[in-house]
Amino acid sequence: MTGFWIAMFGVGVAAGLAGIGSSIGVGIPSRAAAGVLSEQPDRFGRMFILVVLPSTQGFYGFIAAMFMMMKIGMFGGSVNFDMSIFQGIQFLMAALPVGVLGLVSGIHQGLVCTSGVELAAKQPEATMRVVIFAVMVETYAILGFVTSFLMVNSLG
Repeated sequence: MTGFWIAMFGVGVAAGLAGIGSSIGVGIPSRAAAGVLSEQPDRFGRMFILVVLPSTQGFYGFIAAMFMMMKIGMFGGSVNFDMSIFQGIQFLMAALPVGVLGLVSGIHQGLVCTSGVELAAKQPEATMRVVIFAVMVETYAILGFVTSFLMVNSLG
């Protein structure tokens, strides 16, 4: 049963690290947006876009974790408790790209979005240009998700 628990640790790594990155990434621009909205409440829509962008990393980690649990058999009623240690380590390794890249990119996307909040407070028409910068950071979270997805999909 040790392999199963290593795999479950991988499930936690995928969802947990990406979720941490998203929560930090959303928290950073949220504080800046709250300051802007105290003086310019009409800018809520622009601030919301910039605040919510880093939340996607958490979704990637959650989806990868759900896919891993499906592969382990947790939703079909036939859980593979007899998984070897090697198989468990494979799941853990497959969780690392989405977890680690979600953690790092979520935080950095939050920093980019904070700069965007500050810019949008002074030049609201520039908001969408900053969104493009934030999406560039998002690209690496997507690459981590796709890598983890392909790795899990290749497991037997």
